[in-house]
Amino acid sequence: MMRDIDFDMLDRGRQARNYRTITQTIALADQGNVILDPFSTLIATDAVIGTGNVLYPNTTFTAATPGTVCIGNGNVFYPGTAITATTGKISIGNDNLFGEGSVCIATNRVGADIIIGSHVRFRGFIDIGDTCHLGDGCQILGQISAANVGLGAGGSFAHPIADERGAVLKGHGHAADIRLETGQVIAGDGRFTHADMRMQSHYHPEAT
Repeated sequence: MMRDIDFDMLDRGRQARNYRTITQTIALADQGNVILDPFSTLIATDAVIGTGNVLYPNTTFTAATPGTVCIGNGNVFYPGTAITATTGKISIGNDNLFGEGSVCIATNRVGADIIIGSHVRFRGFIDIGDTCHLGDGCQILGQISAANVGLGAGGSFAHPIADERGAVLKGHGHAADIRLETGQVIAGDGRFTHADMRMQSHYHPEAT
């Protein structure tokens, strides 16, 4: 026979690590958020969460200090999403897709800062660290670790003109010190270099 759940015990463990209690996590629904499994969802007490976000099970939002995790509205965080602000701020805009897959975003070096715009899509096994500025509509797709990367803003993946979309990294490998403008893409095969940059219409030509 299943024993009664000791919420106080669970909450003590959460509070000791600066996470919201189960009741506080559920209360985010009052802001219009959807918390599908509050028992497996860990949200820092000091994290700023907007409205209309959907948090799937096994998602974690960690903030070492107040104001270092700021999340906007209408984002979807699939299972395996981990956002960890240890040494710098992580700012996330609106209407983004994190997953499906495992998406880990972390500031774990002094001076690190990660800014993510709106309408972005990260899908696959993605690690984002160091200082990254990822503009509106950008995408990271595949099995990619990214550090010190800048992706230019543009339309979302659904925008009809490929070369007007946000910049894209896709494939697999380590992307470091990469800067892409609107409409540009690198398909990595173990490494990412500017020599392999193409316009997105190379892969998605317009219908004639």
